[in-house]
Amino acid sequence: MFPTALIYSSHNRSEEIHRWWIVERALKDPFNKTVLYLPMSMGSQDSQEYSWGTFRWYFEFFRKWGLEPRNFYWNDQMSKADVDLLFDWLVNTQVVILGGGSSTLGRNRYNALGERYYGDPYMFERILHERQDRGLLTVGFSAGADQLCSYMMGAVEAGSHDVSGFGLAHNVMCTLHHEWGREGSLKYAAARFPSNVVFGLPNDSALAVDQGFLDSGNIWQLIEFVVDTSWDIPNEQFHIKTRQGMNIDHYYADGRHWTFKNGDKMVRVMSQDDQYHGVWVVLANGQIYDYWSQNRSLYPSIEAILASH
Repeated sequence: MFPTALIYSSHNRSEEIHRWWIVERALKDPFNKTVLYLPMSMGSQDSQEYSWGTFRWYFEFFRKWGLEPRNFYWNDQMSKADVDLLFDWLVNTQVVILGGGSSTLGRNRYNALGERYYGDPYMFERILHERQDRGLLTVGFSAGADQLCSYMMGAVEAGSHDVSGFGLAHNVMCTLHHEWGREGSLKYAAARFPSNVVFGLPNDSALAVDQGFLDSGNIWQLIEFVVDTSWDIPNEQFHIKTRQGMNIDHYYADGRHWTFKNGDKMVRVMSQDDQYHGVWVVLANGQIYDYWSQNRSLYPSIEAILASH
């Protein structure tokens, strides 16, 4: 699977997510081995620099294989030439990462770039979707993960009325740094946004997402669940919930519960008006279940599901 959106939560730079899902994706192109990190969801310049530093040290290991890490900070004095460069990088960089911080602050800043310098508040979002259409990977870490969803759980939990994200994971919501005791947030969001699927992502875990349109006009989406237990620094184990046995929690709108493990997949077919929502779960062993009934499906493969819709 080559996802076009990677939504993830981690404590540090765990190997499974950061090397095999992010760095190796940037390195696979023979000519364009770039990765762009945007820490604009952090408030101050100092905090943006700190955020970049938590990734930079890891990316430096891969320069010898040609990786070209880049970053770009928000500030109120950016020139038009600065922003032209940023948007050129946004269009052409192999892997773009939206970093952590405040979901709402970051989203507002990304939108302001287009509005302030080009008169188009949707420019940033549109470029992200164009990247997706071209098969390029956009990654969201923590607040950035929230921003890539249709609705931002961080904004919902804060009681905001403006909760829209960029939608690279259509009708998906998630809690980041999820842990035992936060199930109530998932249940609330699942009931409030019944057309969405809602997940709790513990450290370290991810949703690898690809989506597009079928000939019928329906939206197809494939989600692969990544449960990463590779970060084994002894004094950081408290933060790595997946090494304590936690997987990816999910609640239905009616309160039912499902736990997704590493390598499981979800297949969704949605009408654009949200009136139809077909969902299937493909376990890591290949067994396919109808999501709604939780019974074994008659479909033999993911391809057969998509071909019939």
